[in-house]
Amino acid sequence: MLCQLQSIMRRGNDTLVTEFFLVGFSLPSQLRYILFTVFLLIYIITLMANLLILMAIQLDCALHTPMYFFLFTLSLSETCYTFVVIPNMLATLLSGGKPICLVGCALQMFFFLSFASTNCSLLAVMGYDRYVAICHPLHYSELMNLRICLQFAASCLFFGFLIPAIEVYLIFNLPYCGPNRIDHFFCDSGPVLQLACTDSKVPKIVVFAGGLLFIIGALLLILLSYVFILSAILKISSAQGRHKAFSTCAGHITVVIVHYGCAGIIYLRPKSTHSLEQDKLIAVSYTVFTPLLNPMMYSLRNKEVRLALRKTMTSIFCPQRA
Repeated sequence: MLCQLQSIMRRGNDTLVTEFFLVGFSLPSQLRYILFTVFLLIYIITLMANLLILMAIQLDCALHTPMYFFLFTLSLSETCYTFVVIPNMLATLLSGGKPICLVGCALQMFFFLSFASTNCSLLAVMGYDRYVAICHPLHYSELMNLRICLQFAASCLFFGFLIPAIEVYLIFNLPYCGPNRIDHFFCDSGPVLQLACTDSKVPKIVVFAGGLLFIIGALLLILLSYVFILSAILKISSAQGRHKAFSTCAGHITVVIVHYGCAGIIYLRPKSTHSLEQDKLIAVSYTVFTPLLNPMMYSLRNKEVRLALRKTMTSIFCPQRA
């Protein structure tokens, strides 16, 4: 009902926009329908993969460890993250554009930034978890007990939602007098701020600072963890032991590179090189492909998770054999 507002309202001498129009992709209809089909299939596969991982970790007691607790939390956060953006993108591909009310736009931006920030924080915590497992294996159960894991997860959620709430409040406290066409397939901060009819310097600084905190800050913590991890791995005399230690980090490193690379290009590059068309292409990578990459890299290459997934699928499709 909040979206059933008039598209404009008057305040003083200004005409204020209360509804935006998401332009989406400027492509021929045929190509848009092809992309719709491809992205829909990817979305379904991503949801199924994350759902299976959540079920496997929940049902298999062997996976009730800190590493898989954080993987469970990341998969849950990634599922919510895709739900915020991808259905809206599919709608814009089908229709060639989509209206969205001011409140709906603010909520979408808030949840998108919140889950993205939470994912950054979780990746940093997972890097720390790998550091403790490899560098302090004898104290692992003490340093990463259930209470500490819950505190880490709660902190990721708290700060992941707090900072974006401040950003979104500042962004939507600005007046928008028109035009109301957002040159993107969802309400991201950059395209929306371009439509403000007053100085948006403060919100831009806050968004940039938030990007520094969650992208650069978390990435520095991950790099620091891997400096110690690499040092510890090089001290392992057995080649098989080094390979095993590296393999436990390979999925995490791959996801970190893709996740932080795309986010950094969008939120931290100089505005003089800013191109919304390029941003849309990069946004597709971290809203569509990265959530699919996470379960593939973290889980499907992991022997323990593959066994748990096999058990879970057997219990679902062949309960008599479970």
